Amino acid sequence: MIVLMCRPNAQGYYQRKSTTPSRPVAAAEFVRLSAHLCDHRAMTESRKTSTTPSSGIFHIAKADLIEGMAKGMAVLEAFDPQRQRLNATLAAERAGITRAAARRHLLTLTHLGYLETDGGYFWLAAKVLRFSGSYLATARLPRAVQPTLNRLAAQSQASFSVAVLDGDEVVIIGRSGMEWKSADAKSVQARVLAYGLHLGARLPAHATSTGRVLLAAKTRADFNAWLKPRLATGLARLTAHTTTDARALKALVDKARADDYCQASEEHELGVHALAVPLRDMQGHTVAAINVVSSSLAGAGHLSMLPLLLDAARELRPSL
Repeated sequence: MIVLMCRPNAQGYYQRKSTTPSRPVAAAEFVRLSAHLCDHRAMTESRKTSTTPSSGIFHIAKADLIEGMAKGMAVLEAFDPQRQRLNATLAAERAGITRAAARRHLLTLTHLGYLETDGGYFWLAAKVLRFSGSYLATARLPRAVQPTLNRLAAQSQASFSVAVLDGDEVVIIGRSGMEWKSADAKSVQARVLAYGLHLGARLPAHATSTGRVLLAAKTRADFNAWLKPRLATGLARLTAHTTTDARALKALVDKARADDYCQASEEHELGVHALAVPLRDMQGHTVAAINVVSSSLAGAGHLSMLPLLLDAARELRPSL
């Protein structure tokens, strides 16, 4: 181990002490070596706190975290379909920050055009769509899957979508058109269109076929960690058919992992039957899930669309 002294010797050099003889280090070189040591330490910490493949979280050193930005994003994420309008108190509770901080973030976001206000309550402005619009227009995954989704819908007259996992929810990043042309060139509306299945829609992972497929892609340790807090609290009930017991969900996810597909009937919405398979890249990593929603998936025909989905997954694999 090398120890660098802080005081120069009589010749104006900083002496480097070592168990073996070595030359003195001049002041300029001392600065360079110190800077290199700091850079090396930062790179080492960065490698220790890099992206965790199974969780998708990119960890960084605390010194690199801009807490003000993180709080501002938490305030934006506090708005959802259940709470479309928030005041400073509600925003503080949902974002986990003080009321004073929430008020400043709300005012700043309004000043920047991302929120609107009546002086007391705040709500999202259309400008927030810049984020989703830019993602859908530039990200590789949505552009890669869209032609296939449209072809599948025209071929089968069913509704198809692609979703990715984000915490407790799946986010729809690709969606087939809601109508197509029949043989006589007349526009035919989809027979089954689940409510809220639009681009950017967020659905509970535990109650959807895509969610269970993506949960099955986690390692068993990561899935158990995801499931542990829900063992006591249970899962949200959306319909009379929703699986709300965490242990029952674990069995369904284990089955999806073994089968490499998942079917869910009326768990998210009554009358909606869905079937999903994973989308994997050439390295075998699951990057998304593709599903189909159709009335033909009920009862004896619940696997009738499986060959179509599997073919689509194979077709898409080189482009993911």
